[in-house]
Amino acid sequence: EYVKLSDDYKLSGVFLAGRSMGSRAAASVIRQLSQGDDDEGFIQGLVCLSYPLHRPKLQSKLRDEDLLLIRCPVLFVSGSADEMCEKQLLESVVSKMKGPKKIHWIDKANHGMAVKGRTADDVVEEINTQVFSWLRENVQLQHK
Repeated sequence: EYVKLSDDYKLSGVFLAGRSMGSRAAASVIRQLSQGDDDEGFIQGLVCLSYPLHRPKLQSKLRDEDLLLIRCPVLFVSGSADEMCEKQLLESVVSKMKGPKKIHWIDKANHGMAVKGRTADDVVEEINTQVFSWLRENVQLQHK
């Protein structure tokens, strides 16, 4: 509310993002704010890095309740070997989401985005490329 109403910032909208539990918290904030129609459009999108869809080895209890109610664009960047976000489960949840969505899989990355044979900088560069490309696409969509 402060950022939205502040004369210091004069923002027409924001993107929320987080990694792991931070992405889950950001999704929860968006869901809560979207229950009031007056916030429609201020939150322009969500970036989820390593979204913790389930506990390790406990795929039966998904943490998808907020995701299924979000209507703004969402980008997921997840590791294909993430022990807290099984690939098929995330793809299934994403297929049920109402708004525009995209998943970028970091090949062989775990929940911490570590990949054997790749430097952390190399992986971060791939993540950044995807995130900034997606942000550019979605900012342009907002202004058309």
